[in-house]
Amino acid sequence: MTKVEYKHTHIAAKKKLGQNFLTDRNIPRKIVRESGIAPGDRVLEIGPGFGALSTAILETVPSFTAIEKDRELAGFIRREHPEIELIEGDFLKVPLEPIAGNGRIAVLGNIPYSITSPILFRLLDNRRLVSSATLMMQHEVALRLAAEPGTKEYGILAVQMQAFCEVKYLFKVGRAVFKPRPEVDSAVIRMVPKPGEPVADSEGFRSFVRCAFHQRRKTLLNNLKEAYDTSEVPDATLKLRAEALSVSELIALFNLMRPLKKPEADLQPTVTRSVP
Repeated sequence: MTKVEYKHTHIAAKKKLGQNFLTDRNIPRKIVRESGIAPGDRVLEIGPGFGALSTAILETVPSFTAIEKDRELAGFIRREHPEIELIEGDFLKVPLEPIAGNGRIAVLGNIPYSITSPILFRLLDNRRLVSSATLMMQHEVALRLAAEPGTKEYGILAVQMQAFCEVKYLFKVGRAVFKPRPEVDSAVIRMVPKPGEPVADSEGFRSFVRCAFHQRRKTLLNNLKEAYDTSEVPDATLKLRAEALSVSELIALFNLMRPLKKPEADLQPTVTRSVP
């Protein structure tokens, strides 16, 4: 267990919370610049920790909201930055509507590697409340988020996020600027929800994407034929792999197909009778 000291406060970095504290002051300022936040914006920081990013945010926004799960760190932020509205709790469970109020929130954070996907999908599910999200995460995940078709990084995560958000890879952050030092590098990305609803059935589209990429080396036909009616899809398209199609092409493909209904026999519960 690594002890981290800052302003006479000692914290044992908790591995289960994915705590790696940023020690370079220039990086938080760069994150804030890239986020595009301005005075008067509603800002939410995920996991302020010792406040490296919080301090940089306060240089632009005089007051904002932060959510911190660690009780000791929550107490530290309250003492050091009383101008921050600190919510002690789990970002995955805290209601976002009261924070957004009648507007939308700009989200910033150095998010834990272990729960990056749940955080991303929580933001996606609440995209109507979010104006942008500028986040630091594991470098590999950032590459997958911003990946383009035909690359090895392009897959389920890229398509599901890029269908509903504009995603931009901003810059890499080396592992040496964190304490405790992680085993991998980080990177910062920015996501901006697209206006309207690019896909009417968002849940159905997510299921479709998982199915289309289920086995990457298989064609779309082989991945989809057991779950979807592909009769309206050109044969040339079905011979491709999912990774060859852009996000817009995958949305168009999804709109051409309907899920197959299971046979009635599969929907009936099995009843066993004992033989007298």
